[in-house]
Amino acid sequence: MPYKRNGFSLIEVMVSLVILVIGLIGIFNLHLVAKKGSFESFQQTQASYYANDIINRMRINSSQLATYAGSYTGTTITSAKACDVAVGANVTCTNIETRNWDLYQWERAFLGENEKSSDNNNVGGLDSPTACINIDANNNVMVVITWKGVRSSSDGASGQSSVVKGCGTSSDRRRALVVNTAILR
Repeated sequence: MPYKRNGFSLIEVMVSLVILVIGLIGIFNLHLVAKKGSFESFQQTQASYYANDIINRMRINSSQLATYAGSYTGTTITSAKACDVAVGANVTCTNIETRNWDLYQWERAFLGENEKSSDNNNVGGLDSPTACINIDANNNVMVVITWKGVRSSSDGASGQSSVVKGCGTSSDRRRALVVNTAILR
């Protein structure tokens, strides 16, 4: 009488496990790539927000427009008189004090001081940011924000103008966002 086998052999089970593990490794790697891409996208969105934030602040305080020009790393303005406008606030600030407050808040924002972890470390903002503001004689404003990206790539400022290249430290992980606008007085 011939012997009839039912079920799976150990080799068949091992082959199916190897195929399953290879598939799971691929899914895990895809997840890592997606997380890195998501973080890079978030950083670019943050940089865009910060660039538009300072442009709007300059528009409101346009009499001090030329004095906003400079390079900022988060430690340029160490303190400033609080010039927030709120209901019931009785703070009166000069245009210069308002500019200093604008730059102070802006630098603190792109460093991430508005979001703290449980151990009081900054968790918001950009990674190693540098921001540069250039204003020409016709009130054309260029805001450049550079930061360190997650993965190596080409330098985000290569092939750009000298203002963009001079903002931040040259690196294969440097990302750059440039916003050009004109502010009328």
